Amino acid sequence: MNMEACIAVEREIDKVLTKFGGINEHAERVMRDICVHIENLKRELDNCSPDHELTASQVVIMKQAMNKVRETVQRLATDHRDLHSTVSKVGKAIDRNFVSDFASTSREDVFSGPEKIMLLNQVICQHFYRQGMLDIAQELAQDAGLKTEEDVKEPFTELNRILDSLKQKDLGPALEWAAAHREALEAQNSILEFKLHQLRFIGLIQQGASAQSDAIAYARTHLSQFVHRHEKDIQNLMGMFLYLPHGINTSPYSHLLEPRLWSEIYDIFTRDACFQLGLSVESPLSICINAGCTALPALLNIKQVMQQRQVTGIWNGKDELPIEIDLGQDNRYHSVFACPILRQQSTDLNPPMRLVCGHVISRDALNKLGSTNKLKCPYCPLEQNPSEARLIFF
Repeated sequence: MNMEACIAVEREIDKVLTKFGGINEHAERVMRDICVHIENLKRELDNCSPDHELTASQVVIMKQAMNKVRETVQRLATDHRDLHSTVSKVGKAIDRNFVSDFASTSREDVFSGPEKIMLLNQVICQHFYRQGMLDIAQELAQDAGLKTEEDVKEPFTELNRILDSLKQKDLGPALEWAAAHREALEAQNSILEFKLHQLRFIGLIQQGASAQSDAIAYARTHLSQFVHRHEKDIQNLMGMFLYLPHGINTSPYSHLLEPRLWSEIYDIFTRDACFQLGLSVESPLSICINAGCTALPALLNIKQVMQQRQVTGIWNGKDELPIEIDLGQDNRYHSVFACPILRQQSTDLNPPMRLVCGHVISRDALNKLGSTNKLKCPYCPLEQNPSEARLIFF
């Protein structure tokens, strides 16, 4: 994949957009003229008496109007066919400039068999539940023969209902959920409930001096319980009262009115709610697809190189890729150990081993270095027995 290929496809897309814009503009203008013409004819006929018979000139005018409509429809259909032809050229440009054999980078046995297909359908179904697409998930479950209990769908239904309310800046459902899960959130050291009450308090402050007494009462009722953990934040909230008569927007506390606070509370609620449900914040399906899209170009390149050099048999490892692919910090979920001796990443069959001196090498390296009952650490002069090495779990 190179820039020239992208430019070639982009050029075809520009042609489609240009042609579509011209056809759309022409169609709107012609249809508008025809509608005006038909409306005028209809108005003239409505003004005639019920027993009025069309004159010869009126019949000619009606026939001309019908012919004009027919010709316009035919012209629009022709333009649509031409546009379809132009769109098909985009697909041909993609096939011509990009490698489309993605199957060469995967194994056929990954999703083979009824159990694996059922598992894949379950993952897709759960993704739709997470996204709030309950109808689609239900249809998929029925078509795939999945059994979905109500207690499986209910957490996702409630989660999406609260998130939709937060998008509408309605804190009520989220506050009710936080109060119901207060003990679990406190054990998690969560700031969710305080942030929700903070936004509710700021909403009262934004109403001006007329709501000052309501804001004070709300602070005494709901914010006092968070003093031991959020004393500094509460002091800042109380400082807003000093600038209430002149407006908070020009005060040192204007940053508390920024819209980003709503996006932050949305993310905090999603994170804490998913933690309570035992779910990841991101959909596993989305993570896999994004990681696959990131790795796919590199896999296609290495596959092509291996085919050219006739070394495709190297790609036989079921749990290890032939090259290292950086998926970014966001897609790192556990520590990875690479043996400093053999320069290989540890696996279940070749785990990291801690020596008596504290240095860590892989089991394969340990077996090669400690062929006898004595092993000299490759990093320090300490001699030890290889059997004294201990397995490390990340």
